[in-house]
Amino acid sequence: MRALRILLIVTVILGGLFIIADRVAVGFAEDEAADRLKTNEGLATTPSVSIKGFPFLTQVVGGELDEVEVGIKNYEADTSGATGGTGTANGTTPDKIRIDDLTAQMRGVAFSGDYSSAKAASATGTATISYDELLKTAKAEPVDVASGVTAKVVGLSDGGNGKIKVEVEATVLGTKLPRPVSVLSSVSVKGDTVQVQADSLPNLGVQLAEDKVRLITDFRQQIDGLPGGIKLDKVEAAPKGVDITVKGSDVSLVG
Repeated sequence: MRALRILLIVTVILGGLFIIADRVAVGFAEDEAADRLKTNEGLATTPSVSIKGFPFLTQVVGGELDEVEVGIKNYEADTSGATGGTGTANGTTPDKIRIDDLTAQMRGVAFSGDYSSAKAASATGTATISYDELLKTAKAEPVDVASGVTAKVVGLSDGGNGKIKVEVEATVLGTKLPRPVSVLSSVSVKGDTVQVQADSLPNLGVQLAEDKVRLITDFRQQIDGLPGGIKLDKVEAAPKGVDITVKGSDVSLVG
């Protein structure tokens, strides 16, 4: 009985030491991966990296991690410029668009022997593009939509039921309308492009051709260079902005 008691005590101690060693190892690996991801993606701040599954050390021996969660608070994604809309105040289109709270779950992460590279078999995630950021795409300069009529988008907000409320400011024959005219718009994704299209046309006080009005109300923004090669999947209007989901396969986490 005494020998059995000693064996149990030793087993508990060794188990505790293994757990401590495992947690120390995973913490070190998470920090190292976060630093390398920051460097690889040129991030302004260090992302969060959380390696799921236990024990970590047995996953390392197998050369593949079950799941890794990555979080980036503010990610500056490359763009190919906006189309539609009315042009920014300086006449250029933005070459970056800020994506907030990007969180990605990467599964089946295989890594090289020297840990210089890691690639996930699949990845899914979520993020948000704020309405203020998306407004840069809609542009700021007034555009002539008819003789004596100019208009521009001045606000984007949540329209409820998955719609975006687009506010248009118009000037008719030199007189600005007393208040912006709003219209509900649908948001969708096609390939690597977010598209915003008015469900109906705003009443600007005069008869206007639909294609002219849609130069103001409708716009789209291509988004390139998401981390690791993940791609846009779905978009939906939400209270704080447009919520996006992303997905990908053979996604590079490091290297």
